[in-house]
Amino acid sequence: MSVTVRVPAKVNVQLAVGAARADGFHDLANVFLAVGLYDEATVTPAEELRVTCEGPDADQVPLDRTNLAARAALALAERRGIEAAVHIHIAKDIPVAGGMAGGSADGAGALLACDALWRTGASRAELLSICAELGSDVPFSLVGGAALGTGRGERLTALEVGGSFHWVFAMAGRGLSTPAVFREFDRLAEGRDIPEPVASQPLLDALAKGDPDALAAAVSNDLQPAAISLFPELADTLAAGRTAGALAALVSGSGPTTAFLARDPESAAKVAEALRSSGTCATVRTATGPAPGATVVKG
Repeated sequence: MSVTVRVPAKVNVQLAVGAARADGFHDLANVFLAVGLYDEATVTPAEELRVTCEGPDADQVPLDRTNLAARAALALAERRGIEAAVHIHIAKDIPVAGGMAGGSADGAGALLACDALWRTGASRAELLSICAELGSDVPFSLVGGAALGTGRGERLTALEVGGSFHWVFAMAGRGLSTPAVFREFDRLAEGRDIPEPVASQPLLDALAKGDPDALAAAVSNDLQPAAISLFPELADTLAAGRTAGALAALVSGSGPTTAFLARDPESAAKVAEALRSSGTCATVRTATGPAPGATVVKG
């Protein structure tokens, strides 16, 4: 028997970042929107824990116990007093180190798949608690849709979304380390007063109404200057998307993937084609959001 779980990517339509805390983390107001690019995690009983991976940039995915999918299996097994004897196979379609929570998606997917395979009967609250231990973005990968993440981003409040939003994503030729981007944020913010992060009410209203023009006027990412500081070429990609008619252009999370909001599918196709021919990015994908969270699709 095996269980396969499909998990979406995310885009941060708002990422407000507070000052560094004593523990090194930052308080966030993180408005997540799940989008229709997916990884799949398949778990099968095995003699011991093993991770394999296929798909774009699969060679960049760690296959040892540092992988979030492996850590998720170990965390659930430890809570249930069982051995994490499974083969986890990850089929990747979410960019690796791209700021779209691909690793977090794999962790949430493996957790839900192991829960189903082992029939642990874990509650949603327990699964979310394990997700929060694994990483700030992992709980949202489990729930999907749209949500406001506070604290480190792990405390979620579901948000209403009044329609579908059309996105274009431009993937860079190399990744960016999330810790490195936060360190650069701290360096750039040195000597400045950093306000407490709060969700933008106009942005929440735009999501609830399904209004792409209002959403475009409200999106923001406090990590964008830090990402561009470490990866200056991202500014060229953002400019190319705006020139092509995107309603909004921003770095997705900690980058280096850039996200472009379009009014409709036709506009998204036009922006995507312009980005492909711009020479400023490696690959381009289109997707809509919101998308459902981690979902068992087999088993």
